[in-house]
Amino acid sequence: MPFLSRPDGVNIHTQTTGREDAPPVLLIQGLGMNKNGWALQRFAMATKFRTIAFDNRGAGRSSIPDSEFTLEDMADDAIAVLDHYGIRTAHVVGASMGGAISQIVAVKYPERVRSLTLACTACRNLPWRTELLQHWADTANVRGIRQWADESMRWMVGPRSFRRLAPAIGWLGPLATFRPSTGFSKQVAAILDTDDSMVAELSHISVPTLVVVGNQDILTPRADSEEIAERIPHAELVVISGAAHGLMVEHASTFNRIVVDFIERTERSGRQHLRAS
Repeated sequence: MPFLSRPDGVNIHTQTTGREDAPPVLLIQGLGMNKNGWALQRFAMATKFRTIAFDNRGAGRSSIPDSEFTLEDMADDAIAVLDHYGIRTAHVVGASMGGAISQIVAVKYPERVRSLTLACTACRNLPWRTELLQHWADTANVRGIRQWADESMRWMVGPRSFRRLAPAIGWLGPLATFRPSTGFSKQVAAILDTDDSMVAELSHISVPTLVVVGNQDILTPRADSEEIAERIPHAELVVISGAAHGLMVEHASTFNRIVVDFIERTERSGRQHLRAS
């Protein structure tokens, strides 16, 4: 079924691709994005993995709750998606806000995570980013989601790639500009209401972890990823040259190769561990 109902009445829209017996990969998108933002990854992974993508509450075809919600609520949604498909453990891949949600998943539900990939994300709210996100929410509420999308694009894609990728960005439709601003602003509120207490918990993450960032990312710069990689034991940090915040689209082939290789290495290591035990 493409929808699952949460205890608070929110309906979450989901979709899977690939063989049911293939290693599962849970994809968690960022602020304002829907599952179509993973289109290039799902296509690339289809022959090797079973991908599970979903629209976060407030985005895409999922419900916009009447009340406020938290990133922890969204992490609980992600686990509910796995439960919906009867999946015990999965490789979790999160981008931007989805990366923050993925960190919560790994801390709160460590037994459900085979590996963790954190792309273009951060582990704390910095003052300048807090102000920017609040400005984005105000823009969306007053002037509409389309105006926010137009203004925010320079934060997402590097200047060299913007013209080349403009048609693809329109086709993927990750910004879901047809949606009311309410869901977007509530997602912003969830980000801004998250304190830094989770940062100390990152040292408890024991699963293989990959941290990926573009060296032209100005929204979650390299220093954010470096901090995450330093706090998670044995995490791998990969910096993609020439990539900005939207590296999953802007440098999709490079990103896909790095992530697929990491997940395949994790799967091989897991099989070897099982044989040894």
